[in-house]
Amino acid sequence: MNRLYDMEPRVMDDEMLKLAVGEQGPREEAGQLAKQEGILFKDVLSLQLDFQNILRIDNLWQFESLQKLQLDNNIIEKIEGLENLTHLVWLDLSFNNIEAIEGLDTLVNLEDLSLFNNRISKIDSLDALVKLQVLSLGNNHIGNLMNVIYLRRFKALRTLSLSGNPVAEDEDYKMFICAYLPDLVYLDFRRLDDHMKELAEMKHQYSIDELKHRENLVQARLEDEQARREELEEHKAAFVEQLNGTFLFDSMYTEDVEGSKLSHLPGVGELLESFTYKDKFVIICLNIFEYGLKQQEKRKAELDNFMECVQEAIQENQEQGKLKIAKFEEKHLVSLNAIREESELSNIEAKIVQYSEDITELFNVLMTLEMQLMEQLEETINMFERNIIDLVGLFVENCRDLENHHHEKLLEIAINILEKIVKGEMDEDLPDDVRSLFVDKDTIVNAVGASHDIHLLKIDNREDELVTRVNSWCTHLLDKIHKDEIMRNRKRVKEINQYVDHVQSELDSLECGDLLD
Repeated sequence: MNRLYDMEPRVMDDEMLKLAVGEQGPREEAGQLAKQEGILFKDVLSLQLDFQNILRIDNLWQFESLQKLQLDNNIIEKIEGLENLTHLVWLDLSFNNIEAIEGLDTLVNLEDLSLFNNRISKIDSLDALVKLQVLSLGNNHIGNLMNVIYLRRFKALRTLSLSGNPVAEDEDYKMFICAYLPDLVYLDFRRLDDHMKELAEMKHQYSIDELKHRENLVQARLEDEQARREELEEHKAAFVEQLNGTFLFDSMYTEDVEGSKLSHLPGVGELLESFTYKDKFVIICLNIFEYGLKQQEKRKAELDNFMECVQEAIQENQEQGKLKIAKFEEKHLVSLNAIREESELSNIEAKIVQYSEDITELFNVLMTLEMQLMEQLEETINMFERNIIDLVGLFVENCRDLENHHHEKLLEIAINILEKIVKGEMDEDLPDDVRSLFVDKDTIVNAVGASHDIHLLKIDNREDELVTRVNSWCTHLLDKIHKDEIMRNRKRVKEINQYVDHVQSELDSLECGDLLD
C-alpha cells in the first residue's frame, strides 16, 4: 500500500484529536448536540487515526475509556503513549515503521492486535496481554521459527498471521506452528484442520514432550513463588513476617563483629548451637509468629463484625426513612390536588399552612432518624475502637530474657578462658584477632558487652517495628472509620435537605399560582 512519504510528519495534538472525535461522533440531532456541548475525550470508545502521517503516538492519556484504536497507515516508529488506555480491546498499528514490540505492558484487556507490515524481527514483550485472541504479524522481518514458541503462553490465542515473514518460507512452517500452538484455529487466515494438527503432533512429539516437561517445572516454580509471596503478604498483614524461622537470630550475628570472634572460644560453639540458646530463641519467635496470626484473625473477625453491624444499622435506618417518605408521598399528591381544586382563598391558605407543617414534620422525622443512627453508629464505633485497641495491646512478647541468660553464660566462659590464659593453662590455639581480646578483663568484658548490645538492639528494633506498624494500622483504620461516618452523615443530611427543598418548592410554585389566580 502506498504511503504519503512526501508529506510532513504530523504531530498528534489536541486539534487533530478533536477533529477526529468530531468526525467520528454521533450523527443527526445527537451529533449536533455533541458538537455544541463538546465531546469529552474520556467518554470516547473508538478512535480512528489512519492515513494521518503520524510519526509519534502522543496525547492519548485523556482517552481513558477507549476500547478501539486505529493507527494504521502512518509512519510511527515506536509503540508508546498507550499506558493509560487500559480498556483497549482492539489495536491496529499495521503499515507503520515499528521495529520492536514494546509499550504494551498496561493493555491487559487487549484481545486483537495488528502489527502487520512493519519492521519487527522478534516476537516478545507481549506478556501482559493475557486476553490476546488475534495477533497479526504478517509482512515483518521475523526469521527465527523457534521464536514462535513464545506464543504458547497465550492460552486464548486462536488467530495468528505470520505470512510475509522469512519464517513462513521454512518448509516445516505450518507443521511447526500446529505442533507448538495446538489451540490455534486460524493461521494466515486459513483454518487449521485436525488432521494437520495430528500429523504435526506426531512429527514433533519428542520435542513437545520435552518442552512440556520444562514448562511444567517452570509453572510449578512460579506457583511456589506465588504461594510464598501470598504467604508473606499474610504474614506482613499480621506484622510477623520472618518470625517463623531463624531470620531474627541470624540477623543478630550479621553485624556482630565481636560475637563472630567470640564464637571461636572453646565451649561457645556448643552454647550457640545447643538447645539452650538458638533453638529456644527460634521457638520464642515462632510462638510470637503464631500468636500474631491468631491476633490477626481476631482483628479481622472484629472488623467484619463491626462492618456488618454498621451496614445493618444503616439499612434499617434507610428502610424507616423510605417508609416515612412513602407515607408522605401518598399524602403529598392528595394535598396538592386539594389545593388546586379549592376555590376559596381562605381554604387555600389553610391547606397551604397545613401542608407546610407536614413538610416540616417530615424534615424533623428524617433528621431525628439520622440523629438516632449517628448515636447508634458512634456507640458501635466506640465499642469497636475499645476492642481493637485491646487486641493490639496484647500483641507483644520478646526474647530479651533468653539473650540476657546467653550473655551471662558467654561472659562466664570468656572470664574462665582469660584466667586460664593468665595462668598459662590454655591449651587450645586461638586465632590472633580472638587472642587480642584477652589482654585484660576490661577488654574481654567490653567485647562481650558490645556483642550483647547488638543483639538487644536487633530484638528492640524488631519489637519496635512490630508495635509501630500494628499501632499505625489501628490508628489509620479508626481515622478512616470516623471520616467515613462523617462523610456518610453529611451526604445523608444533604439528601434530606434537597428532598425537602424540592417538595417545598413545589408548594411555593403552586401557592404563587393559586394566589395569583
